[in-house]
Amino acid sequence: MLAAAGAVLAGFLMAPLLRGLVARFAVPEGEPWCLACPVCGRPPRVLPPTGRCPGCRERLGAGAWTVEPAAVAVAGAVVLAADGPSAAALGWAAALGVVLAFVDGRVRRLPYRLTLPLAAGLAVLLAVAALAEGRPGVLVRCLLVALTAGALFELPVWLGLMGPGDSPLAFALGGLLGWYGWGAALSGLFFTVLLAGVWAILRAAAALARRRSVRGLDVPVGPFLLLGTLLAVLAR
Repeated sequence: MLAAAGAVLAGFLMAPLLRGLVARFAVPEGEPWCLACPVCGRPPRVLPPTGRCPGCRERLGAGAWTVEPAAVAVAGAVVLAADGPSAAALGWAAALGVVLAFVDGRVRRLPYRLTLPLAAGLAVLLAVAALAEGRPGVLVRCLLVALTAGALFELPVWLGLMGPGDSPLAFALGGLLGWYGWGAALSGLFFTVLLAGVWAILRAAAALARRRSVRGLDVPVGPFLLLGTLLAVLAR
């Protein structure tokens, strides 16, 4: 109970910072990062649950009271899945994962400014965890899974079926899943495909119910890749 309460508190306290990052990076491709409120010029470093600028009340980034429950839920999942030294790596992936999920869901984009720090941080934290547990050999598996996942998702990028940010995210999360084994990596892929497929079917059904065309409906892969990874870690 104490750990659960701590997770809820940590998720809620992190949410304003995560909101600020979402507001900064949730801009369409080709546009500059949102470094200041377009109305009052105040930097959106931290934002309240309403998602409005503290200076002028302009709405920025994610919708009201959306990041907070996501951050709390992910923090709770990290507590459940934590297993010693690797908990830091899982927490790092969870924090940036919340930001990436909201950014991709809003503008269909996974910026390298987020995916590269995610990959670099995971590499360092997993290396520290492997040395702390006295099994550096696991890093070879992490690298192999990361390369396999990156290559698997790079092919649809080449074919124009996914955005360029999906393969770096798959590479980073593949390294994390490699810590838990090839079985976890396959589970992560299964959950990702399943969730993305169900979401695509639901969107198509909703469009047909409104008598709209289903052509051009795009599905953001990032949130489902992140959620699939989390489910695989929890289910291992």
